[in-house]
Amino acid sequence: MKKSLILILLTIAAISANSQNTTTSDKSTIKWFTIQEAEKLFTQSPRPFFIDTYTDWCGWCKKMDKDTFTNPVISEILNNKFYPVKFDAEGKESVTFLGQTFVNDGKYGKANQLAVALLNGQLSYPTVVFLFPQKDGKLASAPFPGYREPKDMEVLLSFFAEKAYDTQKLDDFQKSFSGKVK
Repeated sequence: MKKSLILILLTIAAISANSQNTTTSDKSTIKWFTIQEAEKLFTQSPRPFFIDTYTDWCGWCKKMDKDTFTNPVISEILNNKFYPVKFDAEGKESVTFLGQTFVNDGKYGKANQLAVALLNGQLSYPTVVFLFPQKDGKLASAPFPGYREPKDMEVLLSFFAEKAYDTQKLDDFQKSFSGKVK
């Protein structure tokens, strides 16, 4: 009886220690927002949105969660330079963004209207979307479909975080880019 109580206490201590390792103070943990939370934060302090458009059934989406979004360099850039959003493209709930309500009414198969809008009708998962303010105050959209390794994601994130899009093309930026991910 005493041994089982000790085992239970050790198990609880192990679970508690593991949960402390997954807090947002961990450099490799991304603080994901809902699109509504990100919009509210954006109105207070503008910075680009990074929207990970995924589905529950997408194997490449899960691989990117596991391999790319756990990289400490990637999570640091996302947490400090963007409003990172996870958006289930086939979610059933309606979503209000920029004063417009988007629904999943079956018109676009299983996709929510917001996914269709963000991906310019090209429903491919995963797709990361950058929404960034232009000089006129409007938001521009840049979707990038497909799985990205950490090294490739760092290039994209840096391109938008540094506002390099104002002065050069992504291909030119990539040629001279030297990142932290090896």
